[in-house]
Amino acid sequence: MMKGAHQWGATNHQPQLNNKMKKRNVLLSLLVILALPGLASAQYKLMIKGSDTLGAKLVPQLAEAYKEAGNDVSFEITAEGSSTCFTNLLAGTSELGMSSRGHKDKEADKFTAAGKELVQHVAAWDMIAVIVNEACPVDDLSLEQIEGIFTGDITDWSEVGGPAGEISAYTRNTSSGTYKTFQELAMNKRDYGSNTQKMAGNEQIAQEVGTNPNGIGYVGLAYTKAEGIKCLSVDGNEVDPAKVADYPVSRQLYYYSVGQPEGEAGKFLAWATSAAAAGKVVERVGFIPLKK
Repeated sequence: MMKGAHQWGATNHQPQLNNKMKKRNVLLSLLVILALPGLASAQYKLMIKGSDTLGAKLVPQLAEAYKEAGNDVSFEITAEGSSTCFTNLLAGTSELGMSSRGHKDKEADKFTAAGKELVQHVAAWDMIAVIVNEACPVDDLSLEQIEGIFTGDITDWSEVGGPAGEISAYTRNTSSGTYKTFQELAMNKRDYGSNTQKMAGNEQIAQEVGTNPNGIGYVGLAYTKAEGIKCLSVDGNEVDPAKVADYPVSRQLYYYSVGQPEGEAGKFLAWATSAAAAGKVVERVGFIPLKK
């Protein structure tokens, strides 16, 4: 009987021990949640990669405005050139891409071969401004003169109505969509001259031209307010957003996705291309909303 009573007593205490352990585990879980609130509600991170023209100014400011509107999402924005828009989308390392040019057939073919659909979304209008140092007396160039300068046929300012001095021409690098669009719209698709100096982004070109009296380059409209530079008119057409249709070096800018974006990517894209975003951010940054 004593042995039986002892066994019964051990069994009777087991539920109490289990309850204490459960309470302790619940308490520990609550402490972890309080200490690390990110574990309770992890914030979604939206990956956007590609164009410097879009990614250096416009998209970061759109992202900030989007978060200020109450959307609980973080952003990782990488601006290393339009070509990287397509390589990252194809590799699955970004959900949205940014490009200052339309996609090439060979780029779309890679998505098709991988069983994926590359979808284009128009972001805004832009004007590629030809800029010189503010001390330069030249105010207007023809497309033919611009072609000559950037192909290397024209090498001295005296050849285009300026004082004698060797021209320093600054361009974007080869991964840039602006590099290729300018080549198509302003250079008759000819190759850049070997004397041109390649820069990583719009801001770098503006900085170089702003400190070099013999400098000339090109930047997106949003980068024309940099210190020490001025915009040239092209064939008599000024860099005026109200006259974007007449300016010969105008273009559309794009977002890209694999298929129609859903979830947070879809929500952000719909907002970024809406009239609300255009009024709050797109014009303020220096781009031209689609409505215009």
